[in-house]
Amino acid sequence: MSRYRGPCFKKIRRLGALPGLTNRSPDDLSQKKKSDKKKKKQYLIRLQEKQKLRFHYGLTERQLLKYVRIAAKAKGPTGRVLLQLLEMRLDNILFRLGMARTIPGARQLVNHRHILVNGRIVDIPSYRCKPRDTITAKDKQKSKALIQNSLDSLPQKKKKLNVPPHLTLKRSQSKGLVKKIIDSELVGLKINELQVVEYYSRQT
Repeated sequence: MSRYRGPCFKKIRRLGALPGLTNRSPDDLSQKKKSDKKKKKQYLIRLQEKQKLRFHYGLTERQLLKYVRIAAKAKGPTGRVLLQLLEMRLDNILFRLGMARTIPGARQLVNHRHILVNGRIVDIPSYRCKPRDTITAKDKQKSKALIQNSLDSLPQKKKKLNVPPHLTLKRSQSKGLVKKIIDSELVGLKINELQVVEYYSRQT
């Protein structure tokens, strides 16, 4: 299944806020989601949690399944490790630093070779960042301008960006630092990761 490139609002109406996919919220939509008083089937709940994760991080079905399998083989709870793997992707790190307004925007920066990791160009959005990695714009005016525009385009009330504690941003230098692996409690998405693990339990 290919990466989703359709209407963003269609997904957030059904799944709720997906900040990595779009910076609009369900409250911005003209059609409000109707409350469903019927108890959802367990499979539907698991499916929706899986879809939240997939569309937020901009993954294909095959990519997400691959991450679940890697997490299942690692030490620690599978759900927590899965979230840590996804949060440490380069495109997501750029988004959490504010260097890109959405994860698709961050992916485009990486694909177009605007980003350096430890002084080297990295053009793979899924690159897994590690503690002490330094992320900067390429030493060209255009690259720095793209990132600075993203930082400056935040609404006035959000000018003081809420960078998670596992990252450090030096705004004037368009530079970010990964201090440590993120705690799963600080993931920028309301998600029940156990439901995702259970959804894939027969495929892992």
